[in-house]
Amino acid sequence: MLSRVGEAIFWMSRYIERAENYARIMGVNLNLTLDLPPGLTQQWEPIIRITGDEEDYEKRYTDFNRDNVVKFMTFDPENPNSILSCLQAARENARSVRENISTEMWEHLNEFYLHVKEIYLSNQWPFIDHIEFYNSIRKNAHTFAGITSNTLSHSDGYRFVVLGRYLERADKTTRILDVKYFLLLPGLNYIGSQLDLLQWGALLKSVSALEMYNKKYMTINNVNIVEFLLLDRDFPRTVFFCLNRANRELGKVSGADQTGMTMNLPQKLLGRLESEISYRDSQEIINNGLHEYLDHIQTRLNEIGVALHDTFFDLRTNQ
Repeated sequence: MLSRVGEAIFWMSRYIERAENYARIMGVNLNLTLDLPPGLTQQWEPIIRITGDEEDYEKRYTDFNRDNVVKFMTFDPENPNSILSCLQAARENARSVRENISTEMWEHLNEFYLHVKEIYLSNQWPFIDHIEFYNSIRKNAHTFAGITSNTLSHSDGYRFVVLGRYLERADKTTRILDVKYFLLLPGLNYIGSQLDLLQWGALLKSVSALEMYNKKYMTINNVNIVEFLLLDRDFPRTVFFCLNRANRELGKVSGADQTGMTMNLPQKLLGRLESEISYRDSQEIINNGLHEYLDHIQTRLNEIGVALHDTFFDLRTNQ
């Protein structure tokens, strides 16, 4: 596969996954604010911290309120990570390799983007039902994933779709967990309180994990949630599951899993991270510093992204 095609498909998939994750986060936070006890302010700043875009946000917005965060995270064309910008970038990547994806994929993604763009251009975005809107973003992303799985040959192109999706998902799961652990509670005396449990429940909902978590654990507590979201081998939004699936697809792309070829750098980095996480213990992670460990995973994921670019997408490197 040509490097430009693989790169465009990879980033198309990452941007759609990013848009879906941000819709999840925003929708759950909107619901959470309805349940906050009297006297507690709505907590919108942590949402910006998840993306790492606080510097850009603070240049253009004066405070962290609902309207500002909704616009920045969803409809702001100057924010490259807003849902609108992510869908636009996904569409442009798809358009550049139109002949390599199915007609159904292109039509759905085009309609998906134009729907969100029309809400923004018509200035209706402050007045819509935002919870329902974010639900529609999730459903459209799920529909696109289903269309892709059923209309695109499961060859290298599809493997780059899956690789992009799961690397993006692993990153966002760590960020969601990190922000809850450090920023949401107003004080240490709230640990174990009803508010603490409410927020942990909201975190699980943001990754559609509450029901599967409850099937596995009897109670909601931070140790079990860290174990589930980082280490669980069966739930498709945990960090370990995402790394394992990404590693499998990367092995298929390179052929090393079938031919016994020497692993390339992104395979080595991804395999090391997957192996490292598989032997971790949730209590040990918390005792040694959850924030530091999540930051470590994010740094490793960034390194894997750079290695993927250099190995598969950079023409100069591969000449």
